[in-house]
Amino acid sequence: MPVRITINGVERPLQVQPWTTLLELLRLDLDLTGTKKGCDHGQCGACTVLVDGVRVNSCLTLAVMKDGASVVTVEGLAQDGELHPVQAAFIDHDAFQCGYCTPGQICSAVGLIAEGRARTRDEIRELMSGNICRCGAYVNIVAAVEQAMAAGDRAGLPGGRP
Repeated sequence: MPVRITINGVERPLQVQPWTTLLELLRLDLDLTGTKKGCDHGQCGACTVLVDGVRVNSCLTLAVMKDGASVVTVEGLAQDGELHPVQAAFIDHDAFQCGYCTPGQICSAVGLIAEGRARTRDEIRELMSGNICRCGAYVNIVAAVEQAMAAGDRAGLPGGRP
């Protein structure tokens, strides 16, 4: 089936099978391997990407359903050679150990900040609960999200969005 999806700012005309997930399209067809396959059931969040600015589990999303959409993966967050503020905050706070969940955590955090609903540590924890870190780096992940939110607030951006 033909689809047109903008991926990391580049519009791509693609041919996909009706059963191809967005995760498979990204990893296998487009070699964007930052997005990880974890549980393949939408329970771990390792496959989180942003679709039209909204956090999505790409393992549960059929690529044909996203015809005309804009998808951002962890590879598309940095701009002009500069890390996204969430990526920089994850480094500043050492918010990863093995790193497997990190791309999904980062994409989820970017979406969370854009939503503008989280203001406290407890709200960040709750709204990031769809992303599991088996290494237990949660304290540092929350600190990184707080730093990125504060950077966005200082910049005067809506929802604290960096």
